[in-house]
Amino acid sequence: MTEATRRERLRAETEREIRQAARALLVERGRDAVTLRAIARELGITAPALYRYYDSHDALLRQLCDDICADMATVLQADLAADTSGQVGCQVRAVCHSFRRWAVAHPQEFALVFASPRDPLGADQFGSVFLQLAGGLIASNLTATHADDPVPAALHEDLVGFQQVLIDAVGAHGVTIGDDELNLGKIYHVVQSWVRLYGHVALEVFGRFPFAVTNPEPMFDSMIDQLLTDIGFDEDEHQGR
Repeated sequence: MTEATRRERLRAETEREIRQAARALLVERGRDAVTLRAIARELGITAPALYRYYDSHDALLRQLCDDICADMATVLQADLAADTSGQVGCQVRAVCHSFRRWAVAHPQEFALVFASPRDPLGADQFGSVFLQLAGGLIASNLTATHADDPVPAALHEDLVGFQQVLIDAVGAHGVTIGDDELNLGKIYHVVQSWVRLYGHVALEVFGRFPFAVTNPEPMFDSMIDQLLTDIGFDEDEHQGR
């Protein structure tokens, strides 16, 4: 092993230890506990030494978000692969439930990734799972009924910006579509569906339901049923009966 290779290996190991220490602090004590000083103390080094690996505290948090998204995507992909129904509606349900389970089990990681200011068009691993499903829906023409849905004029510019992002992301999963197929009405519906899914999960994770809910799962099931019906699945299909 050359000296350069040995240094690279040691650097990679130290970076991994830094991220592991940051993740542990996040899980145990929350985002505010993830400071360079606290991480350095956990690793037995000085805080300034961390700047040899990360330019700033924000850079470390961004890397931590990427690690969390990668882990979450692995879980979601495994649950998606476990569904052998061959029906897109069942796959959507499987991934939505997987996302909810992961979020409830990992509230601090969820808060860092989803309750922190970040570029909403970032092509992270988590988004790719849902975009893969969106590609399946678009390819099977199940969103055709939303082609002419009215879109608020104030949102046109934002949706046009997201249009190419979504086309490129879906294309990465082997589905080729054009602007006419993925028009603003369909994009608006995809965004609304995500807002409903995220809204329920966030309220549950943060304990912010407007009334006491002993078991939120039936409410979640009902919301997913309605979401799938709105997309274009009948009840028997999206429940796999």
